[in-house]
Amino acid sequence: MTTWLPTLITQTPQEGYELAVKLSRMTIKITQPDAEARERMRPEYAEDADSLISVSQVVATHFATVAAANGYWTSKS
Repeated sequence: MTTWLPTLITQTPQEGYELAVKLSRMTIKITQPDAEARERMRPEYAEDADSLISVSQVVATHFATVAAANGYWTSKS
């Protein structure tokens, strides 16, 4: 497997959130490596509110992890 995640450290919360989204997307890609299968399934969840809420929960969990790794972007002085 190719290394795509060299660090959880980001400069800003915005970058941290973008990393959280990437983590979520990579989880799906690794779990279902067949791009055609992912495309076939997309219409099923794209219009499903429960599925979209679930995605938000997964991103939030990843964002909490990234935020913790970054000390919540606060100075420790």
